[in-house]
Amino acid sequence: MRKFSIATVVLLGVAVLEHRVEAQALTFSLFEKYLDSFRAAAGIPGMSGAVVQNGVVVWQRGFGRRDVEAGLPATPETPYLIGGLSQTVGATLLLRHCVDSGLASLTDRVQQFAPLYPEPETTLNQLLSHTAAGGGSYRYSLERFAGLTGVIERCSGVPYRALVASEIFDRFAMTDSAPDQALSTTTPQEADWLDQAHLTQYAQVVGRMATPYRVMAGRAQRAPATTPRRADASDGIISSARDLAKFDVMLTSPGVLLDPLTRDYAWTQSFEGDLPLPTGLGWFVQNYNGEPVVWQFGRGSHSALIVKAPNRGLTFILLANSDGLGAPFAVEPRDVTTSLFAALFLRFFVP
Repeated sequence: MRKFSIATVVLLGVAVLEHRVEAQALTFSLFEKYLDSFRAAAGIPGMSGAVVQNGVVVWQRGFGRRDVEAGLPATPETPYLIGGLSQTVGATLLLRHCVDSGLASLTDRVQQFAPLYPEPETTLNQLLSHTAAGGGSYRYSLERFAGLTGVIERCSGVPYRALVASEIFDRFAMTDSAPDQALSTTTPQEADWLDQAHLTQYAQVVGRMATPYRVMAGRAQRAPATTPRRADASDGIISSARDLAKFDVMLTSPGVLLDPLTRDYAWTQSFEGDLPLPTGLGWFVQNYNGEPVVWQFGRGSHSALIVKAPNRGLTFILLANSDGLGAPFAVEPRDVTTSLFAALFLRFFVP
């Protein structure tokens, strides 16, 4: 009788697990259909996404074409320019090398580490939270955030692009990523880190990068070529949905990149005096149905979106080869639900 009972319990457990797996597969199947219909409605030629749950990639998928004319499909490994989503990497490196190391405090002035920064009163915390100096109001500006690049280099003693390469890409086997497109402008200080093997690898990543398009009159047209820019703390990184999922797993793993208290503080709403801001440190922070939501976006010739529900261990990553994902955040970004793609994820997985 006891053996029979144990066997029954095991069989019931297997049945429940199979039911959950089938239910999850059905949910993602429906989620994919909505995502692809939204992509088509937005005129986005190619898109790649991933969902991470409790440190495991539970879904990844490519939609449409990374190159329409060549008929090349978008996949989870397709590289894209992630634009302002690069701030999540910049903020992490600053908190790691300056704050967790004890070399700096968030209340320190930027000019203590980057003397040429033009705002003498601005603190590290204010740049990380997109807060204007003096009045303390919210002021979203990638140009100001880029001022943290010199601070990171001062704390780490390593050129920024080389630091991204060694501590993020190499360490976490992010083989579909590159610091930027400006590979021919390596400085002598970077040469020891960005050696020929790295430069060859990054050139291959740039060569596989999704072709950028602009949507005009409902049709996708190739975007004109732009001058490659060097990465800084705010912008410039190239990555894939699969690689950003690896970064997310390591960021949420205790002590791998940040002290858990530092990381959680970065995902907590900032205040300037009594004034609540829509930002944490390098991230936007808001509530959705009583749940904290942390997010960031990038826009330009490509666009990018990452949405996290930390209490549920959930992360959604979405990249596109037009500005279709970044368009809702064109003016003073504050609310992630203005994006149909983000709202879809939240409705499916954070009901």
